[in-house]
Order: sequence, then C-alpha cells, then structure tokens
Amino acid sequence: MHPLDPLDAAMMTAEWVSNPMHVGAVLILSPPDDAGPDYVDELHRTTLAGSDSIDPRLCKYPHRGVDTGGMWVWRHMDPVDVSRHCQRRTVSGDGFWPLISELDALGLDRSRPMWMSYLIDGLDGGRFAFYIKVHHTVVDGVAGFRMITDALSDDPKLRSMRPFYADCRREAPGSPATGGLVSRLLSPLRSVTGAAASSAGLIGRVATGEIATVLDALVGHTTALPLGAPYTRFNDRLGPERAVAAGSWAHDRIQAVRRAAGVTVNDVLTAMAAGVVRRWLLGRGELPERPLVAACPITVRDPDHEDPNDQHANKFGLWMCPLGTNLDDPLARLSVIHRAMSEGKHWVAKRGAAASLLTNAGSIAATAIGPLLPFTPKIRTGYNLPISHVRGPAAEMYWNGARIEEMYPVSTVYDGHGLNITTCSYAERIGFGYAAGRDVVPDIESLIPLTEQCLAELEDALGAG
Repeated sequence: MHPLDPLDAAMMTAEWVSNPMHVGAVLILSPPDDAGPDYVDELHRTTLAGSDSIDPRLCKYPHRGVDTGGMWVWRHMDPVDVSRHCQRRTVSGDGFWPLISELDALGLDRSRPMWMSYLIDGLDGGRFAFYIKVHHTVVDGVAGFRMITDALSDDPKLRSMRPFYADCRREAPGSPATGGLVSRLLSPLRSVTGAAASSAGLIGRVATGEIATVLDALVGHTTALPLGAPYTRFNDRLGPERAVAAGSWAHDRIQAVRRAAGVTVNDVLTAMAAGVVRRWLLGRGELPERPLVAACPITVRDPDHEDPNDQHANKFGLWMCPLGTNLDDPLARLSVIHRAMSEGKHWVAKRGAAASLLTNAGSIAATAIGPLLPFTPKIRTGYNLPISHVRGPAAEMYWNGARIEEMYPVSTVYDGHGLNITTCSYAERIGFGYAAGRDVVPDIESLIPLTEQCLAELEDALGAG
C-alpha cells in the first residue's frame, strides 16, 4: 500500500466535492515536408500499436475505500490499455479552442490511470495538435511539461520517437516505487518534513512564517493578509463548462521590458496578467477598490539536477502576491509585483516549500471552501486567482519530424478559483494560457488582445518598444 502525499490526498478530496483537478498542455505542430496525406492517421496507429513501457507515474491511480480505512492510496495498473487514453479528434474552422474547452471540462476516470491524450487534426495549413491532460496528483505543471518535452527532440530528422507516456526514467533500488512497506508508508511524511528540515523544524517555520506574513502585509506590503483579497466573480461557484484561450508573444519584447525595468521575466509576465484582469474587470464595471491577490507557486525543483526517480508529484511553495490592480500606472503595478515576488522567493528559500503551503492554508481554504457554503459573505477571500509560470524548451523542438510551433499550458480551475493564468516559455516565444469557467469568463478569447495591450503599455511606459 502506497499512501498519497498529504497535498495529493487533499487534492483528491477537493475533487470529490468540487471540480476536476487536472493540468494540461496543448502542442500545435506542423507536419514534415515529406509527410503524406495519411501522416496524422499513421501517427495515431503507431501510438496505439506501440510496445513502449509506460512511465510508472502514468500506470497508477488513486483509490480510497473500506479496504484502505478511508485513506487515499495509489494502485498500479498493468497493463495499461493505451487505446483508452490516446484518442483522435478532428476540427474545422474556428472549432479548435472550443474543442479544447470541451475536453478540459471532462473529468478523468478515477478507476484507471488519470491521464488522456488527444490527437487533433483539421487545423489551418495542415497543422495538427496534441492536447494532453494529467491529474494534478500525478504531476504538477513543471513536471508535466518536463514529461512532455522529454519526448521531443531538436533533431528534425529523427523518427521512430517514443510517445510522451513512455518510461525514460531510471529505477534505483529502494526508490518509493519499489521500496518496502515501511519506506512507502513514511514517504508522505518525508515529503512534508524534508522540504522544511531545519533545527527549528516545520512547526517553528510555520509559526514564524505566520508572524512574518502578517508583518509583511502590514508594514512591507509585499504579501496579503489572510482574507485580504476582495471578492470577485472569479471566487464564486463554477458551472460545468470550461473556456480556454491562448496566445504567444515574442520573448525579445518581454526581455526588453525586463531589462528596462530591472525586474525578472516572471515579474513582467505577472504584471501583464494583472493588467489583463484589471482591464477586463474594469470593462465590466467590476474592478474592486482593493488590489486583487494572486496565488503564485514558487517551484523548488532544480531543473539542472532533477532526480529521475523522484516520486513526488508536486514540489512547490506558495506566495500570495498583491497585483496592484488598484493602480492606474503599469510601472507602479510592476514595482508592487517585483517587490512581492522577491520577498516570496526569499521566504520560501528560507522556510521551505511545505511551511509556505501550511502558512497559506487559511487563504487556500477560504478560497476553496467559501463557495461551497450556502451563506458565505461575499466580501473577502483568500486570493482571487492563481498565476504561474513554466519554463519550456529553449530550442525549437520536433516530434517524429513534425515541428512544434506553439506550446500552451491549460491549468486547473475549480469553485472559488474560476480563472487560471499560466505562461510557458518555448523557443523564442512565451505563451499565455487562460482557463476559466465558461460562466465566469464567457468571452475568454477577449483576453488575448488585452494581453497585447498590456505588453504594449509596459513598452510605452519604459520606452522599450
């Protein structure tokens, strides 16, 4: 019996009472020059007929019942019927993003490994796409993109490449996947305590973190107090439908803003997202006087020293970042975000990812549980939306000769958490992925031109255009 980590168990419990909790990615590809008319069909046939061993993370599924004493545990499926996980779709006209929205709304079957891959053709210019989604308990956004990009190559001539779900990891003796019962039972405890290990221990880090968070909010203005975010439409209950939209911008433009402002690329991206939300709410007459607050994951993964046998799906800290949406000046908003995230990175590095998650547990609970209660005062909430950033491949990539033209994240939304903004860098561009409840952001496609306006606004203010 291999219990789920506490964070993963909490996600599964949340899904039972709220909404599906998977993360996804969209890859848009152009076929190679020598591709025949049946190229995409052949790709699908090859995928289904493949004999590759499957990544162990994609062979497990969560289970809870009388036999486990009500505890969430992992079960392993062998063999996995790939045909149930790799499906085919065709679109026409402007139907691509509406199809992605429909597929994103579908929950994953908890009775088998929780992932799906859709091969979609019919895009303009003979292009095709993959939409891949995996449950958040299996991978977080960083690990999910790593899983996908590990299956790609920078060699356009390479063929007979393995699918993304194939196992490319090394097995080490005593790893959580193969260790004894005691090792497996202790792994959830290690996942929490390891991240916060110090002489003071986890409890001390959380206690001092709570005090530091309050002081930062009251004096430094670099974070938000619990229940310090104004209530918005993003923090209400969701209907069953989803809305997804995406677009990409030249990395050089964002780098020019970064250099001129003396901030990080992620600061610029967060400021763009803050500007988009501000403009959209302002256009609807719904912009609160208090600044919106974003829950910003801070990864603790080391991309240069990633352990291929690491079984922990989610490795990140969390920081509540004020977005300065009450400020007209885009540079003032950028400054607020830069100071907040600089402090957040220092905070997580000093106290540990687990301590940051526990310190922010009240804000998370207020945001997720509030919409489920019948008489919750719609005045304040823990935060308004998550904004996160994922680093994709720096070089242009290919899969079996097909060029990856665009790469977009499609992240999780649920009750109280009705808009999610995630960015992903790829080659010379950075993609913005917007996911929302359809009833929350019915015109989600309008966020794409707003993103361009917000980048241009920063360029103009800094003379970086």
